[in-house]
Amino acid sequence: MTTAFVLSGGGSLGAVQVGMLGALAKKGVVPDLIVGSSVGAINGAWFAGCPEPACVDQLADIWISLGRGDIFPLHPLGGLLGFLGRRNHLVAADGLSRLIRHHLPYERIEDARIPLHIVATEVTTGREVLISKGQALPAILASAAIPGVFPPVRVGALELMDGGVVSNTPIAHAVERGATRVYVLPAGYPCAISKTPRSALGMVLQALTLLVEHQLLHEVARYEDVVELRVVPPVCPLAVAPADFRHSAELIERARVATTRWLASPQPDLNQRDLLRLHHHARIDPLRADAA
Repeated sequence: MTTAFVLSGGGSLGAVQVGMLGALAKKGVVPDLIVGSSVGAINGAWFAGCPEPACVDQLADIWISLGRGDIFPLHPLGGLLGFLGRRNHLVAADGLSRLIRHHLPYERIEDARIPLHIVATEVTTGREVLISKGQALPAILASAAIPGVFPPVRVGALELMDGGVVSNTPIAHAVERGATRVYVLPAGYPCAISKTPRSALGMVLQALTLLVEHQLLHEVARYEDVVELRVVPPVCPLAVAPADFRHSAELIERARVATTRWLASPQPDLNQRDLLRLHHHARIDPLRADAA
């Protein structure tokens, strides 16, 4: 049995995956390979380097320390330059780059303890690109390069952007690499927000998280009869905007508790798509965030 973890994108909602990883690690569920896209590439890269519960606790501390300005440092001049066509992004990726460089415990992808595969998208063709070796930092930055928000990243001869544009939950790559049991760790989407996002950044991230949800349902439908597919239940209801980092501690804890409960009493007969559709029921959430 070859086990894979597949981690999707979702902006600041990536904190949910940290809670899931913590519960899985504590239960002793460690994959043979990891496939990550967007923020899932960031979390997956960390776990691939150190899959012990204590390391996930360190990742949680990093998430809890973050504010939106650490990842999305918006400046009026940057927005103006983007509007005028002087540059193709709103914010520089310097903050995210420093964060990864400072904390990731290895430099090359092949040096990770668990084989790691990072999904990105070629800018000009829309072709899906899987990166399995080489420098980890540019590959991760490329996978997380939200179009129009962060600049594209050159890896080799290719200009790459966010893997979520074409394959946010790349189950296919895990199956192609021999996985027979696949745990899907969805960051989820804000199904219970009460206001339309007020900022351009908020709208972009809201749109991408909705795209993720639809892609996930499609891929689960495609592969649920091909491999042993285990979708870790998303946090629901969820009213935290994907550009809001103020609720990381609560999201991590909610996901940890829910995943621990799910692992203790799995429901193998439940259709995986039905499980995800539970996420469509918007209810009042105690973590109701202001729109980004």
